[in-house]
Amino acid sequence: MKFLIYNLLFLSYLTASTLNLSMTSSPSRLNPILANDSASSEISDWLFNGLFKYDKDGKPTVDLAKSYSFETPTKLIIKLRDDIFWHDNVKVTSKDVVFTYEQIINPKVFNSIKSNFTEVQSVTAVDNFTIEVIYKKPYFKAIETWMVGLLPYHILKDEKDLMTSSFNKNPIGTGSYKLKEFKTGQDIELIANENYFEGKPKIGKINYQFLPDPNTSFLYLKQKKLDIGGLDPIQVDRQIDENFRNDYTILQKPSFSFSYLGFNLKNEKFQNKKIREALSLAINRQELVDILFFGYGKVCNGPFLPGSFAYNEDVKPITQDIEKAKALLKELGYDENNPFTFEVVTNTGNDIRINAAQILQYQLQKAGVIMKIRVMEWQAFLNTVVHPRNFEAVLLGWSLALMPDAYPLWHSSSAKLGGFNLVSYKNETIDKLIEKGMSTINRDELGTIYKEIFQIISDDLPYLFLYIPDGITAINKRIKNVEPAFVGIMHNQKDWQIEE
Repeated sequence: MKFLIYNLLFLSYLTASTLNLSMTSSPSRLNPILANDSASSEISDWLFNGLFKYDKDGKPTVDLAKSYSFETPTKLIIKLRDDIFWHDNVKVTSKDVVFTYEQIINPKVFNSIKSNFTEVQSVTAVDNFTIEVIYKKPYFKAIETWMVGLLPYHILKDEKDLMTSSFNKNPIGTGSYKLKEFKTGQDIELIANENYFEGKPKIGKINYQFLPDPNTSFLYLKQKKLDIGGLDPIQVDRQIDENFRNDYTILQKPSFSFSYLGFNLKNEKFQNKKIREALSLAINRQELVDILFFGYGKVCNGPFLPGSFAYNEDVKPITQDIEKAKALLKELGYDENNPFTFEVVTNTGNDIRINAAQILQYQLQKAGVIMKIRVMEWQAFLNTVVHPRNFEAVLLGWSLALMPDAYPLWHSSSAKLGGFNLVSYKNETIDKLIEKGMSTINRDELGTIYKEIFQIISDDLPYLFLYIPDGITAINKRIKNVEPAFVGIMHNQKDWQIEE
């Protein structure tokens, strides 16, 4: 009988369906509070859960939490589910939440999420499954703060140095998959968690193949050695054939990023809004999308992304109007004999950005504007141009979180050296709106505030908002139940099945 059971288990392991993915770099630490690089973060997401998560529409919802309520604007009570177990079958309790918080704020633990907890005054375990969080003041990211994966108190409570702990290579989490083995620079295999609280995933294994060269990943996709992979617009448009399209579904969705031409608003050249309007009217954003991305992108017309609660649909994209641009320039004293001239600086290693600069140069020339281009190595660009604000204009981009935060980019106090308000944008109304938004716990109210911020910034034109590239993903058609959504495709991965 034992022999029969062993054979059945062995056969089920052999026949367990496998999802083949790739990573371009090796994770450094598989620890949710230390996962600073993209590979560490991606693998950790399979292994750990936070108290909350985003649903498919990008709205906060419960994960390990069962429920939550604000007893006052600064007092959050979180009830934990009582059916969650760590991968070693120890039950998750409030101790794990308090312990995770203590590690995040520990000065000896270096992580990139510490700043998310600066508004937290205290975290207390009321009982085994109830946590009380007190904030210093009402905080608009009170829920999002707790999306970070929890750490197991029972394993790490006596750990002397979390930064060098063996746990970071042999993690125990609560996630839908468990780590089989991790060696730096090698493939990583994840195994379905049979006791996952939302039910065991239908796909038994996930195999991450370590492929540092993106061209190799594309080759592996074409050879059907990968089930999911990202594609560049040129690959979709020029480098895949009918066989590829028969094997893969190709999905596209706006990425959580945008590119922009930013003006140094301390420079007299750009302080008159009419100049910025003229430059904006002179460019053709749709042409940029069509040339740079073969149409796989969208025109950007403001600081927050389409589909998010902060996006203002009443703000219409600016369409090119060369004659109106010329008229504005002429009104300001610029013509063929005295053309408006400025320099834009951007970085090497990003061909799309350099090509965008050349297209903008050509478009602006039609309105009589001379835009000079300087291209610099990335580190030199940051150290000698961006950080010291030593530029007339820069061509750059931002990646944005699902929860928009206007403070780092748009509040006047962020215009100081070291801040991210690179263009020195200052608007008292915007400052007040941002501060008002930061102290609300009502998402609808926050949406109203952020839509107004969107309107004002779009009208002020501190940037010329340019484009939002699409993320393009190829998915093996053997994978069933994939459900594309605002947040991507992985939100319902546990329901996926592979058709053998």
